Amino acid sequence: MQYYYGSQMPLRVLDECEFWKQQEEEHTVVIRELVKGLEPNYMEALEKWDKALTETHHRVVRFVETVNRSKGPFNYHLYQDLMALVSHCLEQSKHFIAFCSKLTEESEPIKTNSTAKVVMKHIIDESEYFIGIAQTILYQK
Repeated sequence: MQYYYGSQMPLRVLDECEFWKQQEEEHTVVIRELVKGLEPNYMEALEKWDKALTETHHRVVRFVETVNRSKGPFNYHLYQDLMALVSHCLEQSKHFIAFCSKLTEESEPIKTNSTAKVVMKHIIDESEYFIGIAQTILYQK
């Protein structure tokens, strides 16, 4: 992400949230499709993650639509809501990373599939990248 957006940074972070939540959604599908014989408890957990990530993605899209309709600068309440949404996205990504790490360590079909291990590392790396972006926004003063 480029950091020269100045006062438009809140809009830029919404773009990032929208993009990365959609990516994480898609990653649940990639894992389910790639890993043949994945344990049923992990399949079920991935389906729950898909649903949760989809809901967050939709929340971000609705927020973007609200901002677009407001046609003005961010007021205090809108900015507070933005920060809460970004914080939720960041925390969700942290939990998703923890889940993916556990899955990589514990699932036999992943532990024995070098391609799956590489894909899981890539998925984790991408979510960590988003966390870095979100933290930059949240911790700016």
